[in-house]
Amino acid sequence: MAREHLDKVARGARPVVLAGERVLPLTGALGELLPGSGLRRGSVVTVDGMLGAGVTSLAFQLAAAATSIGEWAAAVDLDGTLGGWAAAEQGVALERFAVVRRVPPARWTTVVAALLDGVSLVLAESSVASVRVGDARRLLARARERDAVLVIAGPWPAEAALRLHVDGSVWHGLEPGSGLLAHRALDVRVEGRGAPVRSRLDAFAQAG
Repeated sequence: MAREHLDKVARGARPVVLAGERVLPLTGALGELLPGSGLRRGSVVTVDGMLGAGVTSLAFQLAAAATSIGEWAAAVDLDGTLGGWAAAEQGVALERFAVVRRVPPARWTTVVAALLDGVSLVLAESSVASVRVGDARRLLARARERDAVLVIAGPWPAEAALRLHVDGSVWHGLEPGSGLLAHRALDVRVEGRGAPVRSRLDAFAQAG
């Protein structure tokens, strides 16, 4: 009954995608970094990097591409550590952002597939235990069928339209009299068809 209810809600929330709207646009330095200045619907994008490098911040900025144009995004949070405040700082509209926390590895594929049925972008943290090759290929097919974007933060053994690697970050500041770091620059590499020739870019500034 729960799955039937979720499917019903998904059908009601799913926007109609016109032929000329196959990209979720991104603005600023991140948009300049990606081919076509956005995320192609029906594709998988992976984000990885060392712990603390800024992978979550980058993933949130991708999720903001959907919510900024009035569509829905959702996240699969394995450890229950994704913060709403951090998401909002990266531009995510929280009223259009659902989070499913602490998903068991055995249910990970089912949950991600259900979310792809109902929202424009799914941000899914993954682990080695949660993603098998066959499941990854089925999720890729589901994303294509639903014109959704699947952003994977972690291991992904199948095809990806773009692979974003956060090699590190540098904090800048302090702002005079504030006692706070002013902004953070991420060092990002992009792999994929149509990606820029340059391999690295200080991609964005973030409020500290």
